[in-house]
Amino acid sequence: MSPVKRRWALLSVSDKTGVVDLAQQLRALGFHILSTGGTAKLLSGRGVEVTEVAQHTGFPEMLDGRVKTLNPRIHAGLLARRSDPEHMRALGEHAIDPIEVLVVNLYPFEQTVARADCTFDDAIENIDIGGPAMLRAAAKNHPSVAVVVDPADYERVLDQFRSANSVDSETRLALAKKVFAHTAHYDGAIANYLTSLNEVGTRQTFPDVFSRQWLKAQQMRYGENPHQQAAFYRERSVAVGLLAGFTQLQGKELSYNNIADADAAWECVRSFDETACAIVKHANPCGVAIGTSAGDAYAKALKTDATSAFGGVIAFNRAIDVHAGQSVSRQFVEVVIAPEFNAEARAAFGAKPNVRLLTVPIGGAHNDFDFKRVGGGLLVQTADNHSLQVSDLKIVTVLKPTAQQMNDLTFAWKVGKFVKSNAIVFARDGATLGVGAGQMSRVDSARIASIKAESANLSLAGSAAASDAFFPFRDGLDVLIDAGAACVIQPGGSMRDEEVIAAADERGIAMVFTGVRHFRH
Repeated sequence: MSPVKRRWALLSVSDKTGVVDLAQQLRALGFHILSTGGTAKLLSGRGVEVTEVAQHTGFPEMLDGRVKTLNPRIHAGLLARRSDPEHMRALGEHAIDPIEVLVVNLYPFEQTVARADCTFDDAIENIDIGGPAMLRAAAKNHPSVAVVVDPADYERVLDQFRSANSVDSETRLALAKKVFAHTAHYDGAIANYLTSLNEVGTRQTFPDVFSRQWLKAQQMRYGENPHQQAAFYRERSVAVGLLAGFTQLQGKELSYNNIADADAAWECVRSFDETACAIVKHANPCGVAIGTSAGDAYAKALKTDATSAFGGVIAFNRAIDVHAGQSVSRQFVEVVIAPEFNAEARAAFGAKPNVRLLTVPIGGAHNDFDFKRVGGGLLVQTADNHSLQVSDLKIVTVLKPTAQQMNDLTFAWKVGKFVKSNAIVFARDGATLGVGAGQMSRVDSARIASIKAESANLSLAGSAAASDAFFPFRDGLDVLIDAGAACVIQPGGSMRDEEVIAAADERGIAMVFTGVRHFRH
């Protein structure tokens, strides 16, 4: 006995985007539509002829809909290999039709548990069982079944049916890969949620089992060094404002180091409300400034350390106009990042086709976690999204900072957050003057920052200085004051704070404590 000669497509979706048109097109191509629950109701209400799964299997939905597609008529129809005579004989013996197309997306588990009012019962009821089972069955048997989990693939599948009356093997495999990645992510989200629950049922920040999924965006020629291999991965959904959502307008392929430096530059510049420019080299800002325009901010930032800026990454938090474009294009730069480049700015960079131009939409999103790989393990922490407010500051010296000094202090502090620890930043009038980064000794970072300013012919007299962590002794503070600092911002919290405060009073400068530090390793 041979199987009934009907072409079946099973559609059962939580996300109804495009499903009515898909069903109508499949019907026009000669398919019979199988469906369940809300999808069946929607389709029949829009005039699409639908066979309910319960009618097809001869077995009613039960347990409040928990059991409906878990049936041999469904899974045999998905799993039977069309090229295997024994499989086809078994289908014929039991009068089971093969299912040629499966379109399923799953209960919205992640969206459900992201709600503040989500209860444990809500979460459990949004764990899909039949959907993943069907997806995995169809994906396993992808030589015989076209399986679709993403509405973005509907038109691709329809186009192939229209042109060839079937879906080619390359597309079937690509769709199957997407399914297994999707179900792995789905199960990972469930594991994250359940293992984050403590004994009283409230959620911890860090689950006992941590699952994450990234999608490969780019294979790279090499990694941090030429003997290392590398690839760039994006998170499944990149929030607006994060670097991984970039669009490349021109230039060579981005390298591993390009992306690392671009992220440092973008994170720094987008932390400012004012028009700002950040120039980064080897993951450290070598010049940051705010200005009346993008071009003005760039000119001020470049003055800090034009030598280090050579071959660096430059980021702006405003659209690039022709003035800024012409100015930046005069120097050797690897990457330029901005929310937008106008036509004249694009033309200015046209003479340098190797320069990588990236656009990133401005947004308020931040990474939820930061990661650091160690041998055999992973360090995970919440991201350093602390934003200092003037009201948070504690003035600890007899001399109080002026309003202008307070502006300079908060500017220097904001830049220091993005400098590798130990970090020292001198600033004045919305621009960096000298940056000392990544030294084992805070005193050495202070000395390097002053040397940088001297090399750039920038006076530190009357400047503001920021330290990313407290001064354990007065020696580092004395170096800043000797260089010309008139006010200092630091976290405080050292056992010798009183000694350092006394030194500031002795030297006649103003000093404020933030109460937070910004180690960046």
